[in-house]
Amino acid sequence: MEEQLAELAAQVAAIEAKGNLTNTMFAEAYYYITIPLMIIIHAGFLAYEMGASRAKNALSSGVKNILAFAFVIPAFYFFGWWVYWAFPTGLSLSAGPNGISGAEYAGSIALAWGESAAYMGPNLDDQIDGVFWGAFTLFAATTASIMSGAVIERIQTVGFVILAIILGGFSWTLAAAWGWHADGWLVQQWGLHDFGAAGLVHAVAAFFALGVLINLGPRIGKFNEDGSANDMPGHNMPFTATGLMLIIVGFWGFLMACLVVGGEAWSWGSNFTNIYGTPTNLGALSFNILMSVAGGIIGAWVWTKDPFWMMSGALAGIISVASGLDMYWPALAFIIAFGAGILLKPAAAVLERMGIDDAVGAVTVHGTIGIYGMLALGIFGSGYPALGGEGAPVVSFMGQVVGAIVFIAIGLGTGYVASLLLKMAGMLRVPEAAEVAGLDTVKVPAQAYPEGIPASAPAAE
Repeated sequence: MEEQLAELAAQVAAIEAKGNLTNTMFAEAYYYITIPLMIIIHAGFLAYEMGASRAKNALSSGVKNILAFAFVIPAFYFFGWWVYWAFPTGLSLSAGPNGISGAEYAGSIALAWGESAAYMGPNLDDQIDGVFWGAFTLFAATTASIMSGAVIERIQTVGFVILAIILGGFSWTLAAAWGWHADGWLVQQWGLHDFGAAGLVHAVAAFFALGVLINLGPRIGKFNEDGSANDMPGHNMPFTATGLMLIIVGFWGFLMACLVVGGEAWSWGSNFTNIYGTPTNLGALSFNILMSVAGGIIGAWVWTKDPFWMMSGALAGIISVASGLDMYWPALAFIIAFGAGILLKPAAAVLERMGIDDAVGAVTVHGTIGIYGMLALGIFGSGYPALGGEGAPVVSFMGQVVGAIVFIAIGLGTGYVASLLLKMAGMLRVPEAAEVAGLDTVKVPAQAYPEGIPASAPAAE
């Protein structure tokens, strides 16, 4: 009996030393599930962009999106993850107050070689790093897909892939280190709060795209000599609308991955928190995602009656409340999202009058609305703790403004410089003849509809 009791005590001690095994397995499964859900976002972007392209460019747009997804994954594995852990305190690579940042810390957990490689590959003693990395990798890939839609029908494939690697592997990751990390200087010094990444994913990607669009130029035929713009609709609006709805499905996984599971050695406490350590739960996401989707669609419908902007309104609604999704009351989320839906088309028109040809409205939906959402939280969430713990900084309007400016600067600056260098090297835009002929035939080469698309009969009067 004594031997059995001693053996049982040893087993209990081993379990206690390992931690709460049941919760550890739940945490691993939780983040694992977010990854395929976020891949649905990319299925959505694929359909969205192919439908928004003219028939002669449909496959080219799809191939470009697939390549962005494929190339960002190794980029984030080999250096993006290291950037996130190394740069939170700024460019000094020093450790922050929580001791989970800086070059030394990043080198110990986020490199694919040396001692830290134990965290960057299969490890039976590590239930979290692989799936946590996987979730962050899909955040990175999402930024490239956001940029992808804006530049369809005239960008070179190799040049686009290079831009996707820079955006997904460095630009957004730097923004995340500064504003989506407990040691981030924007969080510690300014009380920045961006729970669902309205600024540091959506706005960074959108303003990166704007920097590229400035150098890329508009599609042939988009603008007239007097500066007026021509409508260049895609060939398949139902496909585009379906793609947008798939993006909404995938965003349940995206926002689910923004929560930190409680009860682990690496988590903030025994319950769900956000990445900053302040409490929230899945219920907040359920209420506010659904209310924001509805608000965005209704706002866009009231203002435009346009199916494209209605579906874009669903995405804009989520983005507009993403910064404060963890703390908003559902009615407030609906109101903010309704405003975003109304704002969409006028904001896109302003950009068009500036001579910018954003083929799918990505700069407006993700950039303008991302900043709108960040500032809305500065108004409605002012005074709330931005971090967990005693004496933590609080959310403020000025802090959100500073964060928005930094995210715009990171996105626009890196996007403009990178695309300018590609333009100088002749790697940014396809030749005029190729654009006129259609990129499917010239660049893929294949055609989405080799037998053509018959014209629809005119509507009966």
